[in-house]
Parts: sequence; structure tokens; C-alpha cells
Amino acid sequence: MRQQEKVRFCPETKSHFYTILKKRVDAHFRERKISRHGDRRMVWKTIIFLSAYIIPFIVLLVYRPALGMALPLWLIMGLAVSGIGMNIMHDANHGAYSGSAGINKWLGYTLYLVGVGVKNWKFQHNVLHHTYTNVTGLDEDIRDRGVVKLSPHLVPGSPHRWQWLYAFFFYSILTLYWVTLKDFFQYRGFIKTGINRQSAPENRKMLAGLILVKLFYFGIFFGLPVLVSGIPFREILAGFLVMHITSGLILTIVFQLAHSVEGTAYPLPDSAGRLRNDWAVHQLETTVNFAPGSKILTWYLGGLNYQIEHHLFPKICHVHYPEISAIIKQTAEDFGLKYLENPSLRVAFRSHVKSLKEFGLPHINEAIG
Repeated sequence: MRQQEKVRFCPETKSHFYTILKKRVDAHFRERKISRHGDRRMVWKTIIFLSAYIIPFIVLLVYRPALGMALPLWLIMGLAVSGIGMNIMHDANHGAYSGSAGINKWLGYTLYLVGVGVKNWKFQHNVLHHTYTNVTGLDEDIRDRGVVKLSPHLVPGSPHRWQWLYAFFFYSILTLYWVTLKDFFQYRGFIKTGINRQSAPENRKMLAGLILVKLFYFGIFFGLPVLVSGIPFREILAGFLVMHITSGLILTIVFQLAHSVEGTAYPLPDSAGRLRNDWAVHQLETTVNFAPGSKILTWYLGGLNYQIEHHLFPKICHVHYPEISAIIKQTAEDFGLKYLENPSLRVAFRSHVKSLKEFGLPHINEAIG
């Protein structure tokens, strides 16, 4: 039996929290006669972020500005990569962008524009992260990659006591790692663990698709500027790194502020594979909102500062998160459950750094030994 199939949510007492919450959220949309999906706000976001990604690159190819003027364009592209990921691709691949499966499918493919495979992302994010949030060994986003420990259940080594300083370097290369190696490592890992249940021909087709995506991506970013526009390779490489450092830092930090901060739970299944909460309560205990009062952050981050709302209702478009947050908060209070929230970006960031320090310290049994 596959590891993820052994683990299940088995609360000792069934909670009616999610049943009541779902009825209240459904009533919110029904009474206002509005869709759960995106509206023209999402259309404008899509135009803005895709334009901010594509237009600077065209400017680079056509006008070939000096490096000092080119780097700000690459920085804008890095901001746009994050914007596409957090707003367009994310909602579309959750089926939340539109009520049309076709629109969601094609806008979900915007992930290919930034060099990443869609199916791998869905396995990692939609299946593992959203089901087993903060469960060590199952949630891919806190998996032990050696250099940074993001769970109290992972055994730190001596260097990890300094991870609160060096972790941000590794955060900065996240998207660079993703477009080069991560997709292939995940492809192999998901087949090995059985998460990817496709047939052998389907897997070969998926691998061929990944290779084509990478060839196209690197061909566009390096082949066109160097071979067609005559821009020196080293200048393109410098800009490419600026773009990925920007997007890597933003995307990684946004995730960490939602799950790897003080107050979140890291539950482990018992020997029989049982998690002693139902799924919805588990999401409340492992997820934290941050800076809910910032309209600018909420707009740019695709509502991912409202992670509780996203985890409980991933098929609702993020433009509605601020509206339904009060419903979720009140329902949690009615059931005596905590609704975790950091009031600002600064407070959330500081809390994450404290968590990195804690996870990097020797466990008590090691200290005694």
C-alpha cells in the first residue's frame, strides 16, 4: 500500500465545523447571486501579469539595452513570474479561475511559460500539500532536502543552527532549481512512490512533454537573445538569474509565512496511519494568514495571505477570500477552534525566522546525549 493511502483522517469525535461552514459560505454566494469563480478582476490581472512578463522580454530583444538598463526589466519579469504563479496558474489549476474547465485548463498551462511542468505541480500541490498539510514525510513542501529543516520532526545537524541565516539563499534559487532539475526528480519520485498512477506510455509521454517544455523555455530565454538579437550570453545569464532570484524569494517566502511559523501544528499519524483530526480542522491548525489588511499584498499575492480560506475552499477564486474570511473566522470561533493570523508581513516574517531557529536546534535527546 502506498504511504499516502495508509494515512487517513480519523477524528475521535466527528466535528460538524466544515459542514456548517460550507453551508454558510454557500449561502454567502447564493444570497449575493455571485459566482465562486473569477470575474473581470481576474481578467485584468491576467492581462497585467502576462504583459509584465512578455513585454520587457520583447523590449530586451528589440532594443538590446545595456546591462544596467536591462536588469530592471529582468526584475520586472521576476515579479511577473511570481504574479502569474500566485494568481493565474494557481487558481486555474485548482479549477477556481473559471467555471469553464477549458479556460482553467489553458490558463493552467501558463505554468509552462515559466518553465515548470503542470502535472508535477498538481501532484505536489493539489494532492500532497492540500491533503497532508505540514505532515512530515507526505507534504512535499516541507520535505527534508538536507540543507533546510522545516519541521520539528526532522533531525537537524550542526549547520542547521544557522539555517535562519542561510535559508534565504536556498529560497532564492527555488524557481531556478525547478526549471532545471526539480521537475525531473519529482517525476521519478512520484512514479516510485505511486502518487503518479499513470500507465507506462502515459509516463513516457509526460517525460517527453517535460523535456520539450524545458527545451522551449531555455531556447526562448537564451537562444533568441544570443543567436537572433546578438546579446552577449553573460548578460542574458545575469538577467536570467535576477529574474529567478526575485521570483524564488517571493514564492518561497509567501509559502513559508503561511505554514512554517510559530503556532502551526505538525501532526504525525499514529502507528495505524491515523491523524486525530478531521481534514478541515487539520487545515486550520496547520495554516496561518498574514497581513489581511493589506490590499496591495492581497492583490499581488493572489490572496495567498488568506491561506486558511484557500486551504478550506481551494476551488473558490482568491478574489473572494477577504469576503469569506469573516465567515470562516466566526464559524471557527463558534466551534472553539483557533483561527491563526499574523497581523502584518513583518510579524509573519519574524515568526518564520524564529521557526527556522527552533527547527535548526538539536533535539532534546541529542542535547542530552
